[in-house]
Amino acid sequence: MKPGNDGNVSQFILLGFSEDPKLQPLIFGLFLSMYLTTVLGNLLIILAVSSDPHLHTPMYFFLSNLSFVDICFTSTTVPHMLLSIHRERKATTYEGCITQMYFVGTFTVLDNFLLAVMAYDRFVAICHPLHYTVIMNPRFCGLLVLGSWIMSSLACLLQNILALRLSFCTYLEIPNFFCELKLIVQVACSDTFVNNVVMYFSVVLLGGGPLAGILYSYSKIVSSIGRITSAQGKLKAFSTCASHLSVVSLFYCSCLGVYLSSAATHSSQSSSTASAMYTVVTPMLNPFIYSLRNRDIKRALSAFLVKGTTKGLLS
Repeated sequence: MKPGNDGNVSQFILLGFSEDPKLQPLIFGLFLSMYLTTVLGNLLIILAVSSDPHLHTPMYFFLSNLSFVDICFTSTTVPHMLLSIHRERKATTYEGCITQMYFVGTFTVLDNFLLAVMAYDRFVAICHPLHYTVIMNPRFCGLLVLGSWIMSSLACLLQNILALRLSFCTYLEIPNFFCELKLIVQVACSDTFVNNVVMYFSVVLLGGGPLAGILYSYSKIVSSIGRITSAQGKLKAFSTCASHLSVVSLFYCSCLGVYLSSAATHSSQSSSTASAMYTVVTPMLNPFIYSLRNRDIKRALSAFLVKGTTKGLLS
């Protein structure tokens, strides 16, 4: 294959989890069930929040946006992988790979920003409760979400533009089940210095920045909870953060696992398993974490399901 992107690079080979044909039906069934669970669980969160007026608050507004992003996030990787297994074809087009890389990056960064925004919301609610409704007004909440979308999209657009200038001259095997920026840059045969500098700068800025905001918010929250005299008050204040803390821990630990595994090994199975944790498993578990730990979500889900069942019986 000749160097260059002007029609010479036609496809990438996504190695996926295993080349054993006997394992493909098992992988297909597992990821299909996980994908359907993710879509259904996050969709129920969105419908419950939108249908219950008591949940029309900043915290649940951000949660419904996170659920929508998680549906989009999983939909950028799993359906394509399932189709590849069904067709027994691991190759993907150059254009399709670049497009998938853009959306995976965008939704990863967007998850980062939304988790930071949700941490800020809890910080204001606990540390400045008297000013909460003034600070977290609908216009400001909308601007926070809109700003997160814009920054994520522009940052990943820059990464893609830089990736388009790369040349590829080898058999383009990607040791993963989807096209990831870092792996695409690694298989390029042209100079990738600028790409690596921008990529690592973006990781520090777009990953470390929101994480620093989350840590700062929770340091203030812990300090504020420590000043509460009653044990019941402390428990109530902490319970409003428990679900978010669980989701943050799951997301960042799985992302850290991806980069540690990619640094330690180039095995397709190891890279795919680690990547599946933050692209598939985390979005699937988020609705369960919030619904199991949150009585308001449980009540709204029950009311929504009962209402839907009643309508179905009446019709």
